[in-house]
Parts: sequence; C-alpha cells; structure tokens
Amino acid sequence: MEIITKNTEETKRLAFEIATKIKPETVICLYGGLGSGKTTFTRFLVKGLGIENRVQSPTFVIARKYGYVNHVDLYRFTNEEEVKDIGVEEMINDKNAITIIEWPEIIENILPKETVKIYFDYIDENTRKIRIENLY
Repeated sequence: MEIITKNTEETKRLAFEIATKIKPETVICLYGGLGSGKTTFTRFLVKGLGIENRVQSPTFVIARKYGYVNHVDLYRFTNEEEVKDIGVEEMINDKNAITIIEWPEIIENILPKETVKIYFDYIDENTRKIRIENLY
C-alpha cells in the first residue's frame, strides 16, 4: 500500500487506521531519512492505540516505553552485536508489546518475517509518500 499525505492531519489519520490493525507482538520498522516523519508517525500511532504518553524521539536514549509500546532508534549503532546488547531481540520477541524500530536496516536479518515495514519519503515540508508492507 502506498499513500501520499499532504499534512500532519492525514498522517495522523493513517496512523490511527494502522493502530486498529495491529496487536501486541507486532514489530513495526520505520524507514526514511532524517525529518521524514518517523517520530511524528509514531506519536500518532501510540495515541491511536489509546496511550496518552508524550512520545519523543529516542535517538539519544535509544529506547523509550509507552505503556505496552517499545520505541527504539538504532540511528547511532554501527553493528548488529551492539543492538543485541541493548536487548532489542527481547523486545522483538515480547508477545505482550508492540515494538516500533526507527533506522532498522542494521538488524534486517533478525526481524520476524511478518514485520510491518513502513517507508517514509520526504516530498516537501508537508508532503510524504508512505509505503506500507506486511500490514495484514
């Protein structure tokens, strides 16, 4: 599925729609450059799941937890072993949590085959092309 969102309200609607289709044990990987909308999308997705926590980028703290949602940012990692050391495999395998991973390229080979993959392409300041794979 591919969609063009022209403002944050459209991105919010998309995130809320996806929130209705996922359940604990879902792994969602977000791909896209800096400023492409990954954290904004995550904020709306978490809200769509009924969790009222303030969602912030985990770039410098690496991982945050919002209720039953793990939010991980692998931007600063250089190899898979470093990622394993922080417990990402445990998060991925947690049947009671939804795990959202930004910058997941470094761990592609340990992701479940049913991982939901969402790609963000920056078109302009307000517009994003969003492609979604494996959303059941």
